[in-house]
Amino acid sequence: MGGFRKFLLRGNIVELAIAVIVGATFSGLVQALVADLITPLIGAITGGKQPDFAQYTFTINGSQFKYGDFLNHLITFIVIAAVVYWLIVAPMNRLVALFEKDKAATTKECPECLSEIPAEARRCAHCTAELVPDSHKPQ
Repeated sequence: MGGFRKFLLRGNIVELAIAVIVGATFSGLVQALVADLITPLIGAITGGKQPDFAQYTFTINGSQFKYGDFLNHLITFIVIAAVVYWLIVAPMNRLVALFEKDKAATTKECPECLSEIPAEARRCAHCTAELVPDSHKPQ
């Protein structure tokens, strides 16, 4: 029972639970955005009343295909993907690139074993190769 308690009290489980709750709330928000703003906008652009995509269907051999409902979910997915990309992925990529730039300034690659080593190193810690100092840096 103690192992189960440790498992539940680990930070990852709590963070995952919070992510699921926030994700579900975010999904509801995006679905409302699609239903209340984007769908009426499409109706305004096409000159008709607000389209209800969920009502679009066709029937083959008695089976009803609700392609309009699929369109609603597709639009929702595209909006979610765009929001996640522009609000989370793109800023994180810029942040990681900023950290990598700082990291690149403090490290270099060993010409012998291709390991990452401090920029000021005169000998590789991995293969012990003697390194030639950079000519543009003062000694």
